[in-house]
Amino acid sequence: MIKQFDSSYAGHIDLENVGYLGTPVNSRHYSNDQLITAHHKAEAQAQAMDRLGYGAFWMAEHHFQPEGTECLPNIILLAVHLTHLTKRLKIHTGFNITPMWHPLRLAEDFAVADILTNGRVVFGVGRGYHTREVETFGSPLIDQAANRELFEEQVEIIFKAFNNESFSHKGKYYTLPPEVPYRGYTLKELTLVPRPKRLPVECWQPIQSGTARALDFMAKYGIQGVIGGGSAEGGVTDRVMREWQAAHERIGMNLELGERMAIGFQFHIAKSKEAGMKEAAGYYEENMKMFGELRLVKALTDEQIEAMRDPRLVPNVKLPRIEDAVKAGGFLTGTPDDIIEQLKALEKRYPGLSRVTVAQPLGLPLSLCLEQLEWFAKDVMPAFKTT
Repeated sequence: MIKQFDSSYAGHIDLENVGYLGTPVNSRHYSNDQLITAHHKAEAQAQAMDRLGYGAFWMAEHHFQPEGTECLPNIILLAVHLTHLTKRLKIHTGFNITPMWHPLRLAEDFAVADILTNGRVVFGVGRGYHTREVETFGSPLIDQAANRELFEEQVEIIFKAFNNESFSHKGKYYTLPPEVPYRGYTLKELTLVPRPKRLPVECWQPIQSGTARALDFMAKYGIQGVIGGGSAEGGVTDRVMREWQAAHERIGMNLELGERMAIGFQFHIAKSKEAGMKEAAGYYEENMKMFGELRLVKALTDEQIEAMRDPRLVPNVKLPRIEDAVKAGGFLTGTPDDIIEQLKALEKRYPGLSRVTVAQPLGLPLSLCLEQLEWFAKDVMPAFKTT
């Protein structure tokens, strides 16, 4: 049963000339004054959501994006700031890209945020998908096997640090502590100071490919999963839901379908489905231009990706359309009643599902973001027993 609605924001500024025939992503380059407006958008959305009864605001860590698409590099710091501007809204760090961190620094920073905000900042981890980001920080991404291996070791270290008064670790990438002399003895263990006050730490991770290895790893550490959202294909697959359930069965946990999961959708409310698709089409296409290039939409061909870089090629190539996403269930649009109907069907299919995240399409102006958040809260959320 859906009990909570959240919203996510990856840090886009207001974009102009959007869509396949609009400005190519690689041709966008904004001034610092324009790029920092992403932080104002985060403030305004969080304050509106707090007032409107949403459960949590999710933000994503990204770096080096003068194109204006994902402009929030330190989401733990921003999350603490947002708790000062709101009264009850939780702020999810969705997600801290662990290969861009030393795991103990990430663990310390989150612990401080947990303490200072009385648990209103929620932890999240991810592997990353921008080579410009991850490889610049000295970690692998092109080598996906190495990225996965590093990520898993880092998460293991983080949870050791959270859950133990003292710990040590020896792995492929880290020996912690280093066996060095210190104040008359050789270091053998470390203590994270401070540790989070709330244990076990609530942690979330995005699910992309949904391999057995990934799902087993998440189940082992009690990490909850997120499907869909702004950087994925959207919608829900029974395969991932059932394999998620099976991964927990392998460690002796029996879950209802959808339990310990959140499902994300892009959405746009309008007077009709047709009007919604027309109004949101350019922003949907901008989203595809941004994330298709990064291979987060797996069905795209090289020809389609090339066309998304060059508007001159668009008329001769069949590209994904918002109508396809709406039909597939990954993009919610139409009247409030239309969206309620779709979410009620989702609730019936996955009885363990308690959380849904709704996201604005990439580049949507702040005024429209706030309008949509308010419309959804007033005309969709009351149809569900939210807490």
